[in-house]
Amino acid sequence: MTDNPIEWLNTDCFCVTVDAEALRAELESDDATRGLYDSLKTTHAYLFAHAPIFVSRENVVAMSRLVDAVEAVVARPGYRGAVIARAPAIAAHQPGPVGVLMGFDFHVTPEGPRLIEINTNAGGVFLNAALARAQRACCAPVLSLIEAPAGSARLEDELFAMFLAEWRRQRGEGRPATVAIVDDAPESQYLHPEFLLAARMFTERGVEALVCDARTLSHDGGGLQGGGRTIDLVYNRTTDFYLDQPEHAALRDAYLAGTAVVTPHPRAHALYADKGNLVLLGDAERLASWGVEPATVETLRRAIPRTEMVDPARADELWAARRKLFFKPVSGFGGRAAYRGDKLTRKAWAEILQGRYVAQEIVPPSERSVQVDGRPERLKLDLRCYVYDGSLLSVAARLYRGQTTNFRTPGGGFATVFCPSR
Repeated sequence: MTDNPIEWLNTDCFCVTVDAEALRAELESDDATRGLYDSLKTTHAYLFAHAPIFVSRENVVAMSRLVDAVEAVVARPGYRGAVIARAPAIAAHQPGPVGVLMGFDFHVTPEGPRLIEINTNAGGVFLNAALARAQRACCAPVLSLIEAPAGSARLEDELFAMFLAEWRRQRGEGRPATVAIVDDAPESQYLHPEFLLAARMFTERGVEALVCDARTLSHDGGGLQGGGRTIDLVYNRTTDFYLDQPEHAALRDAYLAGTAVVTPHPRAHALYADKGNLVLLGDAERLASWGVEPATVETLRRAIPRTEMVDPARADELWAARRKLFFKPVSGFGGRAAYRGDKLTRKAWAEILQGRYVAQEIVPPSERSVQVDGRPERLKLDLRCYVYDGSLLSVAARLYRGQTTNFRTPGGGFATVFCPSR
């Protein structure tokens, strides 16, 4: 057995698992989600992993420090000016909200967590809250080593407070009467079940909530309309990050006119989630020129893999080094159109050179042993920190096989994160 208790737990501990009936109760506590558990077993077979992930307290602290370091840079006028100048014009609009549920995604290495990317409208927090409350352990020694996961009832109170804070950043006081969770064809989205859980959170706290197709919204003198109602606040789950698609004209108009509070929004994406920002966050010389403290620069240097913009003028050099690189589109999400260099074809390489991509040093993910049909298997994992206004709200994990997280791996999916209590 290894001397590292975290490594041992992630390799040999299978006594903490999901209580199926507890998860059913968590998912089906209102009429709108009745039958959801059985439906997910058919349509989302690999949404939830049965094995939790164990993460050291030191690594949780390190991830939180990295979040603080990024926030320190984002607060610098030089950084904001550089980022907004290269983004679409809508990113300069500053309505007040900072953007809900930023996702900081990490791979854990022997040297500590490495930041792979930052995303706006990071999915999974409501599903992970339900999953965490359904964890059960049969082994008293393991229970003595771990704290309750980040998914207690308190988390949903914090999430609701986050949306109220966004409202008050723009409106000053009060609370929204109607909230819309908005995406394109939301019922066809893989994380549609999460939209239902988010709506339930609002409803249970006295705010009317509906799930809306962004393409059916309208905007006029009376404000933003959807589902036969006037919408006060939009929880924006679309991946049209700058709202420049014609079918999102109503949402864009409401955002610019301030007739609805929209979060997350284009400015948040420009400041945090554009993959080109990782180049800036790793540029010690530019950070120093913006007045970033040396300790913060060092934190970023240690935690962010070397990342550079793909320059067609250096195509031969990058192609030769491709086996050590991961290529990502600057406005990418969910691993789409992302390529691991050692799997790269010439056709894909031509597409990369024609687009806006970053090349990032490959950081192999850590692994977790799971039981699949009674057989042990090793799956890759990444950690997602859900963050609001610089505060770490929750940590979850995703287990997978392949290049990126995919929710198609037996034994994989969202996994609850436990942190040893000592």
